[in-house]
Amino acid sequence: MKKIRIGLLPRIIIAIALGILLGNFLPSILVRTFITFNSIFSEFLGFTIPLIIVGLVTIAIADIGNKAGKLLLITVLIAYGSTVFAGFLSYFTGASLFPSMIEAGSSSFDEIAKADGLTSFFTIKIPPLMDVMTALILAFTLGLGLAHLNSNSLKDVARDFQDIIIKVIHSVIIPILPLYIFGIFLNMTHSGEVYSILIVFIKIIGVIFAIHVFLLILQYCIAGLVVKQNPFKLLARMLPAYFTALGTQSSAATIPVTLEQAIKNGVSPKIAGFVIPLCATIHLSGSTLKIVACALALMIMQGMPYNFPMFAGFILLLGVTMVAAPGVPGGAIMAALGVLHSVLGFDESAQALMIALYIAMDSFGTACNVTGDGAIALVVDKITNKE
Repeated sequence: MKKIRIGLLPRIIIAIALGILLGNFLPSILVRTFITFNSIFSEFLGFTIPLIIVGLVTIAIADIGNKAGKLLLITVLIAYGSTVFAGFLSYFTGASLFPSMIEAGSSSFDEIAKADGLTSFFTIKIPPLMDVMTALILAFTLGLGLAHLNSNSLKDVARDFQDIIIKVIHSVIIPILPLYIFGIFLNMTHSGEVYSILIVFIKIIGVIFAIHVFLLILQYCIAGLVVKQNPFKLLARMLPAYFTALGTQSSAATIPVTLEQAIKNGVSPKIAGFVIPLCATIHLSGSTLKIVACALALMIMQGMPYNFPMFAGFILLLGVTMVAAPGVPGGAIMAALGVLHSVLGFDESAQALMIALYIAMDSFGTACNVTGDGAIALVVDKITNKE
């Protein structure tokens, strides 16, 4: 008999639904039990975040650094520019719309945690080995160094460490994540805050979907101007890649379809064969716009101070951190947790809501990423042919 496997998104949805349902009548002692579990798991998650950054970003940088040449530089700059632009587009749209849609300070996670005097039975401190910024700098230093080493000994060690981190994510963090989110929503329901947060969730998802459609049209309008073709016909030919990514939730799994459709759009097979797989790793405009919009909305909801310089630094750093995202199960949000904490000050409760929000839209973000790869391939092909 074939074993039925439930995906991460259905498990997250079930966890949220059960948390809302059971939070209305479970006794306080059981709610405190889950609060205690969440407290321990959040400490473990905080401990692993720097390790995730070092384990995944190091090899990602090392692998990119091995591909020398002008074609790599052009592709990386365009992909990074597209990712960062998506982040700023998301910020300015959210800063314009969210204050009128979300009541500032309507939900403070600290207040939720302390509602009705409910606290964890005990706490266990698990200090991380280093802070997030140290982990990022270490990962970049090691990655760039490994890219220029003639020996593969240290790189093999780094790959083994990457395998360990991915195993921890696959076998520990991802399976426990739905239970963690269940505990968050159970506590929010018990304290009477969950319904206002769900309304905010629905508003955020609607705005993000509209931004991601606008971004794709804009990307292909720019590509259409460069190659002097109808942008809507170019975008229409990429729809098979869009819907494949919608189903697989994986940029890597969609590469064959994205490659085929890019060639149908007139990109030379040689350029497409280089740009499409590379952009599946480094171009995450859809993921970035989701993370920025969700982060801004949650900060407004909590009454946290924010400004453009803060988010500018966050977006620029996030664009670089995203190179590790394809190796992280559950999407780019796992790679972004460290930056959310270090730059925006997100605690474990806010991070849990970010994860729930992100995974709820994971398919659309991945589809936006891979469809945008086709636009980048068109521009790179035009630039290299002109040269």
